Amino acid sequence: MDCPNVTWIRLECSWITRHDSYLRWMVTEPQFVILGATGDLTGRYLLPALVGLHRDLALPVRTPILCIGQEAWDLATFRSHVAERLARHASKLPIASRDAVLGMLEYRSADVTDQSQLGAALGAPTAPLALYLALPPAVGAAVLRALASLALPEGSRVVAEKPFGTDQASAQALNRLLAKSFPERAVFRMDHFLGKQTVQNVLGLRFANRVFEYLWNRDHIERVEITWDETVSLEGRAGYYDRAGALRDMIQNHLLQLLCLVGIEPPTGFDEARFRDRKADLLRAVRTMNREEVVSQTIRARYAAGQTESGPVPSYVNEPGVDPARMTETFAQVTLFVDNWRWAGVPFVLRTGKALEANRHEIAIYFRPIPHMMFARSAPNPNVLRLSLNPDRVALGLNINGPGDPFDLETATLETELAPHAQSAYARLLLEVFAGNAVLSIRGDEAEECWRIVEPIVQAWAGGAVPLGEYPAGSNGPVMKPPSSSQ
Repeated sequence: MDCPNVTWIRLECSWITRHDSYLRWMVTEPQFVILGATGDLTGRYLLPALVGLHRDLALPVRTPILCIGQEAWDLATFRSHVAERLARHASKLPIASRDAVLGMLEYRSADVTDQSQLGAALGAPTAPLALYLALPPAVGAAVLRALASLALPEGSRVVAEKPFGTDQASAQALNRLLAKSFPERAVFRMDHFLGKQTVQNVLGLRFANRVFEYLWNRDHIERVEITWDETVSLEGRAGYYDRAGALRDMIQNHLLQLLCLVGIEPPTGFDEARFRDRKADLLRAVRTMNREEVVSQTIRARYAAGQTESGPVPSYVNEPGVDPARMTETFAQVTLFVDNWRWAGVPFVLRTGKALEANRHEIAIYFRPIPHMMFARSAPNPNVLRLSLNPDRVALGLNINGPGDPFDLETATLETELAPHAQSAYARLLLEVFAGNAVLSIRGDEAEECWRIVEPIVQAWAGGAVPLGEYPAGSNGPVMKPPSSSQ
């Protein structure tokens, strides 16, 4: 007869084996705290992630989950709100797990930027807290100042969502505030892209296959393209997006993290120090653009009225909540160069846009042409390794002799689709937070370097150096020719 308690014990033993800090975490009965519990991020991502972990018997939380929000609700009203959000965003997960997580929730109303209100909402905890700041960027610094004035239990940790700051100076200021309350290894700067299965598989592909790592350099790779094209438009996010735009929303954090995984030097191990050291090294090697390079290596645009797969889409400037005077871009393409021994002269093209013709989420590695052409009748296509991020797929294009004339070439694609992971990216990263493992978290110096890279672009765009173009919604967006290499 199957015994769920035995299953749970086995699971816990597995976790203790994997994470030495997890035993201490379990013994001290930590409390998971969500600040901003009534917001969209909590309802759309965090709570469904917790439900998924419960379904998989992987939720290492015993104490109630403390949810703090501004709304003056009682517990019944808050749980009703959460139930509706879970029905919308976690409908495929078991009702029993949804109900179980609902039963773990406590709710307290507070202005989390006010020291006395936040302190009262947290009470007098004696065990470590895992504080998830599911809050708008504008209030992040005020919340950290309030936390710095409180005596948090030893071993507490904090999770900060992107974007981390609005420029390099604000990122540095946030890092100083965080350091007042938490050591660096207890700070989790969340980027859910790093929890995606195929993103993590970039590391396995590179460092567990001799055939690729040997070729992974400027001698064999012509360019790298990292693309995140979306068919969706604003999805009701104008309040945030119109103040951020595609460059800050996607390139400054998500796509630069993907660049890190493609470009880093082999770490001697995947502990948080050595892995994040190599990522920081790579970011420091990304060339800072001058104004002329911004003009020649970047493009920005916003969508005009058109038709996507979901139906008619109004012009971005006519979307509810948009201020046309902000000149916010919904499409950004940036070509970066990494000035180190491995990548000198190889362009890294980072592209993202909304309301486009098709969803295209991939890392494409373009290998250099063969050094001598012996097939006069047909020129071979370049070999391209494509890592699709949604769905998870790996494809490699190879040139072979086609049927018939042996001197005619055709391209064959070797492709495999990876089985989807049972847990969402947020669920996988939450497990790392619970375990105290910061290897997939962005370190403070990384966050600052990311802003150092994009700030010259932001400033040049604000000064009108690069015109704001337009593309019809449902199109492939503005087009740039593939960049040439640079020394």
